[in-house]
Amino acid sequence: MAMNVSRVDVWAGTMSDKPGALAKKLTKLREGKANLRFVLARRSRPGRGVLFVSPLKSSAAKKAGLKKSPKLAGVRVMGKDRAGLGAKIVGALAEAGLNLRGLSTHVLAGKFTLYLALDSAAEANKAVKAMKAM
Repeated sequence: MAMNVSRVDVWAGTMSDKPGALAKKLTKLREGKANLRFVLARRSRPGRGVLFVSPLKSSAAKKAGLKKSPKLAGVRVMGKDRAGLGAKIVGALAEAGLNLRGLSTHVLAGKFTLYLALDSAAEANKAVKAMKAM
């Protein structure tokens, strides 16, 4: 099965949980010439939100108040979509003894992109190896 599997840095930061907060962050990133492939924004608690993005250069990150996350390691997987592939991928990760922090995926025009969040670089490397062995 042909999949493109690679490690990615994930940048994170907090923001207010109010209208326009995400727009302000993304505007700062645009001004810093960021070309994002992954954006995840959510409420972390009442009044506060969190933003995760990838890829990013440190100059753009600084403008938006984001830092490379020391608490998670990212993996990006891309390939041709097919029924049951997600279950096969997470099954291979489980067999490798990996516990995911998070997973986000989407499919467009028959191709998928999946992002994994793991607790350490060592776990992310182990995930890359497990998926390349599929």
